[in-house]
Amino acid sequence: MKKLSILGSTGSIGRQTLAVVESLAGQFEIVALAAGRNLDELAGQIERHRPEVVSVGTAELVDELARRLREKGIAPLPEILHGRAGMLMVGTHGQADMVVSAAVGVVGLEATYEAIKRGKVIALSNKEVLVAAGELVMAAVEKAGRPLLPVDSEHNAVHQCLRGGTHEELRRIVLTASGGPFRKTAVKALSGVTPEQALQHPNWKMGSRITIDSATMMNKGFEVIEAHWLFGVRPDQIEVVVHPQSTIHSMVEFVDGSVLAQLAPPDMRMPIQYALTYPQRVASNQAALDWGKLKRLDFEKASTRRFPCLRLAREALKKGGAWPCALNAADEVAVAAFLEKRLAFLGIPEVIERVLSRTPRVKFETMEDVLAADSEARRMAREEVEKLGVRTVAG
Repeated sequence: MKKLSILGSTGSIGRQTLAVVESLAGQFEIVALAAGRNLDELAGQIERHRPEVVSVGTAELVDELARRLREKGIAPLPEILHGRAGMLMVGTHGQADMVVSAAVGVVGLEATYEAIKRGKVIALSNKEVLVAAGELVMAAVEKAGRPLLPVDSEHNAVHQCLRGGTHEELRRIVLTASGGPFRKTAVKALSGVTPEQALQHPNWKMGSRITIDSATMMNKGFEVIEAHWLFGVRPDQIEVVVHPQSTIHSMVEFVDGSVLAQLAPPDMRMPIQYALTYPQRVASNQAALDWGKLKRLDFEKASTRRFPCLRLAREALKKGGAWPCALNAADEVAVAAFLEKRLAFLGIPEVIERVLSRTPRVKFETMEDVLAADSEARRMAREEVEKLGVRTVAG
């Protein structure tokens, strides 16, 4: 039985991971869970899975969670921790064979890095791990000699396709993007879109930040950076195409011209199950493609005029060092400001570009360097939001 720790258990990926675990009864044991503030969800997860250790966002939530668990009659209580120390404890739990890294934001970065160094197999959903610290993380993965398995549907698809050939036979990776809710919106009209409109993704149900990142296509920019580190390919070997049906999750082209594509319904439980059960494939009763309804597959060029965040991500990858880390930090701050209606939609890439222009080109030597650069980029991003906010929201 494989033993799992989950970072970000109450988020979208965390909840779906537990749904997969519950559908494959007897194959997994949950030994540790880390969450933020959603105690209702977390208490139910603890009741169902009885982990040894759990972590919550802040100290004041520890006693409240314990009270709720006692009311449910749960005994003995798990060890309840909080904050950075709690995340690290969950990520490095001695019994965990695999750590599902699904915490949103840089909060899960350090715990995932420490889990890698301790030889855990990682099922990776947290984009920040490779975007902010790809060189450090992949060096640790190589040293540990344990798999880093992508959960994101696009990289999971590439991972599956690459089982059909060797690295030397690879010509390029093609990442597909839905195009989000504004794929056909006039570029000049994007300045007036609202958070409510941007959160209406046509194909996927995701958390708020990743949904906005899909609308700006920053998520695809992050995925270019991740693919570079995950698969050891040059940036010019990674192409992005808009595929509005979200049926082909990504493709791999080999040197002989052959292209392998991975198709599946837009259901995150499928890539999660692939990562959890790798290298085996396990039967599932989840949704399958309905070939009778699959009438067409469309592809379009990804426009950097419509989606400037994609250009910014490629520039950050090219410059390296602190730039990808600053890209992610500035995006998180700008997206939060947009969701709070303190910044216009087109203010998101403007804030990011301004922060990148202020970011020095330095090489990371330690995780402390990464966290310091992240903190500084966030500070600069907050400054830029204040400068731009009133003007861009007012138009």
